[in-house]
Amino acid sequence: MNLKQMILRQQELLSLARGEHREFTATEQTEFDNLTRQIAEATAEQSQTGGQPEAGSSGTRAPGSDNQNSRGQDSNRGMTPENNIALERSRCAEITRMCRSLGVDDATMEGYISGGASLDSVREAVMNFMIENNAPIPQRGSADVTAAEEDKFRAAASDALLLRMGLTVEKPAEGARDLRGMSLRDLYIESSSADNRGRFLRMSSDDLYDYAQRDFANPTAAFPAILDDAINKSIKEGYNKAAATFDAWTQEGSLKDFKKTDHYYLAGSAGELLEVPENGELKADSRTDTKLPQRQLKTYGRQFSLSRQAFINDDIDLVTGLPSRYSKAAKKTINKQCYQILVNSPAIYDGVKLFDKQHGNIITTGTGITMESVQAMMLALQSQTDPEGEAIIIRPATLIVPVGMAFEMYTLFNSTTINTEGNTQAANPLYRYAKSIDIVEDGTINVLCGGLGNTMPWFLVGNKDDVDFMQVDYLNGNKVPIIRRSEQVGKLGISWDIYLDWGITVLDYRGVIKNPGKVISNPIK
Repeated sequence: MNLKQMILRQQELLSLARGEHREFTATEQTEFDNLTRQIAEATAEQSQTGGQPEAGSSGTRAPGSDNQNSRGQDSNRGMTPENNIALERSRCAEITRMCRSLGVDDATMEGYISGGASLDSVREAVMNFMIENNAPIPQRGSADVTAAEEDKFRAAASDALLLRMGLTVEKPAEGARDLRGMSLRDLYIESSSADNRGRFLRMSSDDLYDYAQRDFANPTAAFPAILDDAINKSIKEGYNKAAATFDAWTQEGSLKDFKKTDHYYLAGSAGELLEVPENGELKADSRTDTKLPQRQLKTYGRQFSLSRQAFINDDIDLVTGLPSRYSKAAKKTINKQCYQILVNSPAIYDGVKLFDKQHGNIITTGTGITMESVQAMMLALQSQTDPEGEAIIIRPATLIVPVGMAFEMYTLFNSTTINTEGNTQAANPLYRYAKSIDIVEDGTINVLCGGLGNTMPWFLVGNKDDVDFMQVDYLNGNKVPIIRRSEQVGKLGISWDIYLDWGITVLDYRGVIKNPGKVISNPIK
């Protein structure tokens, strides 16, 4: 086995172990050590005899280095400047090839080249490093290293798109700020394979779009993955920043499919426990035949596209800003649907309207915000009974009011004293509830009632731990909209579907009291 073959065999052993993500076996380690010794002996023999290195082993030394062969200073006798330059280029090229094939970092490689190190000294240093670490060195260009570098670039590129749009990125990926000035065209070229970059640079944006559109059918292509990642991050930010209040007074649930699901629980529906005498028999509890609510999911969605014109015009709002707005719209849609139930009072699981005298959850005469009206609503809420006529302990938790009533509500709850009929100061009994009852103000109520100048209702909701009032279910608990690339045959654009699955159900009418309210005047005549 000649010197070249020995070096290739060592590289083969390294590649095999690295490819299988393991260390050398005992047999491989012995063979590797023997090859290291044989390479050192062969290199020393060549140095002593002054022979030419075999092809691929490159024993050429830089002129003036401290590792001259046995010819000494006479070895450079008669050498022209052109010969010296050629030898130096050969030395640099061989060190570069050796270091990159064995995964040596660029800084160390540059140190070998600029320091005039001979090929033998570089080879010995690299071999010693591998022996000391007793593990294969990752090779540049190997599948896992390349994949890691691609993942880093994709993360940086997607964050760069968000930064360019002014969206919040708490911890941008490394290199994201350096890429934020790149256009969609530039990112596509940069994310392409090295073989295509030079060709793509000479193409027009129109021609590049054709290639980008084809890439969207390739699950391993980098550019679509960058856009998908940017869109997903934009969606999450939009959902988290959406102005909605429904989650302050509704419950959150999860369903695993789209079939109707019976909800068997009503507050207080279990019978009381009975005393059991010594050696006595436990009596079975019988459930009342009450119509109970059913929960079911529905799907809501939209579609948006990165058109050919948007790509050429570098309109990145279509892959960052637009998904964020759709995500906000999804959350606001849920918010509106919850308030529509409050305001419109549809028939619920028992066939009766949500707010009805039969349910005992609506105040007869609507009023504004007063101590007496709040007390009346608390009394009505806490007077509810279960199907067996037993009392339910429901603690008041949330007051929901339209825009225009919150000021009065905060004044009422945060004042330590109130004026009586005799214009004297007395203790405010509602002050003690200031920390236990939340106040939610939402303009959706105003809009659903026709705007200012119309009668606006307000509501008192019980504690979620005491009674289930309204629940928003999501498919497998996923609250954030999902995106999916969508193939549109004959459409000049790259499309995405954005959708979310949810369902809203009134579980128990006894969890809320309605005050029909009063007219809120419009200050702008």
